[in-house]
Amino acid sequence: MTAAAPQPISAIAPPLAGRASASQRWSHLVFLHWRVEAAQVAPLLPAGLVPDEFDGSSWIGLIPFVLDRATVWGSPPVPYFGSFVEVNVRLYAVDADGHRGVVFVSLEASRLAAVIAARTLFRIPYRWSRTTLTRSAAGEFHYSSRRHLAVSARTDIVARSTDQPVVGDPLADFLTARWALFSTVRGRTVHLRNHHEPWPLYRAELVRLEDTLLDAAGFPGVAARPPDSVLYSPGVTTWFGGAG
Repeated sequence: MTAAAPQPISAIAPPLAGRASASQRWSHLVFLHWRVEAAQVAPLLPAGLVPDEFDGSSWIGLIPFVLDRATVWGSPPVPYFGSFVEVNVRLYAVDADGHRGVVFVSLEASRLAAVIAARTLFRIPYRWSRTTLTRSAAGEFHYSSRRHLAVSARTDIVARSTDQPVVGDPLADFLTARWALFSTVRGRTVHLRNHHEPWPLYRAELVRLEDTLLDAAGFPGVAARPPDSVLYSPGVTTWFGGAG
């Protein structure tokens, strides 16, 4: 059977089918992205997926942010365990029906209960880490992560936003307008939808990066070169649907 063409990229999320199962607030996101060869990406994807490409390249993202105000099935925000700094390494893929989505290689988080729940329920590869965010008087965001039991897996990211908004940029939309994630549950590749308002995006500057998470993900040397895209968003509230 011939695979369907990838669905068009849209900065506006399609509505969820049915009731949202959970929600989260994502704040102060720094999107660092590098071009990589599709051949490097393909072996890391769940069954039935192929690398999604833009301008002849696949892309790998290193993305720190603050996750909080997490709810489940309409609950009040979960205290403590539903609030932490996360740093994820992610890829982009397409399934045979043309659905686009994110594939997470790793996600660093400081709340062990949240790590265990995500790994157990959705097979999302969270890692228990010591993650922090500090902000300087000059407006710089300093994200730091050290993985417990594997301290060589670490990152330090210092970035600052500019006042230049990003609107109608096809590459920025390709990298950020992602309305699903792919994972493998009980041997089956699942497609988990999400929905949020269009990203408020700004050009950003990378001040400093010392990182081994990309090496650990299977992309040695990538962090040693400047990223091909650096963006910042003050954040959105996201709702999740069921797996399909």
